[in-house]
Amino acid sequence: MVRTITTERIPIKLWLDDIEEGAMQQARDIANLPFAARHVAIMPDAHQGFGMPIGGVLATRGVVIPNAVGVDIGCGMCALRTSLTRFSRSDLGRVVDRIRTSIPVGFKHHSQPGKDLLPAIETRLPVVEREFNSATYQVGTLGGGNHFIELQKGSDGYLWIMVHSGSRNLGKQVADHYYREAVKLNEKEGKKKEIPRQLAALPVDSDIGRLYLNEMQYCINFAFASRRRMIDAVSEIIAGYFKNVVFNDFINIAHNFASDETHFGERLMVHRKGATSAKKDERCIIPGSQGTSSYICRGKGNPESFQSCSHGAGRVMGRKQAQKLLDLKKERRWLDEKGVIHSLLNKKDLDEATSAYKDINRVMKLQEDLVEIVTELQPLAVVKG
Repeated sequence: MVRTITTERIPIKLWLDDIEEGAMQQARDIANLPFAARHVAIMPDAHQGFGMPIGGVLATRGVVIPNAVGVDIGCGMCALRTSLTRFSRSDLGRVVDRIRTSIPVGFKHHSQPGKDLLPAIETRLPVVEREFNSATYQVGTLGGGNHFIELQKGSDGYLWIMVHSGSRNLGKQVADHYYREAVKLNEKEGKKKEIPRQLAALPVDSDIGRLYLNEMQYCINFAFASRRRMIDAVSEIIAGYFKNVVFNDFINIAHNFASDETHFGERLMVHRKGATSAKKDERCIIPGSQGTSSYICRGKGNPESFQSCSHGAGRVMGRKQAQKLLDLKKERRWLDEKGVIHSLLNKKDLDEATSAYKDINRVMKLQEDLVEIVTELQPLAVVKG
């Protein structure tokens, strides 16, 4: 931890030394919520989000805040190790070409539904039920933004597959619906001035609060099923090019969710928005930006971060800012010189250029008290939406 701010209702504990003012103001806002508990933890990849900083961890008493989870509920990472230790760039190029034709990206969906891949709906889930049919075509699709499929060379010598994706439109619909419900409830109870609109909350012991938590959990399960389908598809493609390849050491984590947990001897609702659980000896995945290292880590269970760590490198530029300010030729040349098969093709892709993100080495240094690095993964090929 770098420093603690004690000017607000509860302390703000920072694992970075250069937080932007917008994110800092959001940290102050959540620290002053009447139901915020113990302290706020801000991870080293933090940057401004909607209502709460991305890279923030907030514990609350008795309520859940939809915008402290975010619109991409259950967004997270999967990683899978292959038995391959020898492969050429041309081999990987062929694999990437197949991935691009097999897995829909951006706004594209599968042509056939994947209903059998989705978890059963076992309780009343009004938004999920409304969106279920569309979701069957979206499971196993990458989406856009910072989501990716990456082939990596591990410090253990093996080829790894990594997937970063979320709950697609399903999560957004759930998030938007319950955010509106939270706003209406807070205004009805006269909390409009006390609680900022973007941080409107739902009581966890209310019908609407329980509904949100159940729908949130379904979105987490959907996001995992979607990542699993993609990583299985990539595995099949690799197995088609390399004989006798074995896949093992599968890891899955989420970094947008709320969880009922016990910290400091008290049951709390812990919101992680762009933050990863890092309990003692728990395995974590921390990706870098396009062209930089990613990491398989082991959590240290630091209580001061509510046993959490960063979810990645974190942005230093907004998307439109990066597209306006960064040099496409320079960014492409840097990736080409590293030998990375990348997805930086046009000026619009600059929002995902390496320079739009923080230095992952610095981010990892700042959280040495949160995680231990197990395997460093160097990028070889990247597919993005």
